[in-house]
Amino acid sequence: MQTLTLNLASTIVDYALEKMDAINCQPLTVAVLDTGGHLLVLKRSDGSGILRPDIAIAKAWGVLGMGLGGRQLAQRAEAAPAFFAALSSISGGRIAPVQGGVLVRNDEGSLIGSVGISGDRSDVDETCAIYAIERAGLVADAG
Repeated sequence: MQTLTLNLASTIVDYALEKMDAINCQPLTVAVLDTGGHLLVLKRSDGSGILRPDIAIAKAWGVLGMGLGGRQLAQRAEAAPAFFAALSSISGGRIAPVQGGVLVRNDEGSLIGSVGISGDRSDVDETCAIYAIERAGLVADAG
């Protein structure tokens, strides 16, 4: 069974930044977490804002904690704002229920981690995450 190693996480980050350059989007910050919610890799591209690392980690942590991709998490947050306000409080503000957080699965469908990207519009962040995960030979679950 394939797991998310430091080397593979670094490859995902590099592919996300490659996509950023290819589509000429805003500077991105990319975070990759393992299934325990621990940060494996974080990179900020030149010009990325000071809050972007926290946002990227919160996107990755939120999808991992809820077991849903960022797109679905955003829809649920819109439908149940009180619940997500409570989640934010319970988690110490570590959850960002928006696009740009993507679950990472291996080819057997097992959850092996998550990616969070922040820097451009959330849909662009998500596009870069999906590209990177799939280019690394894994399965992206955006919701």
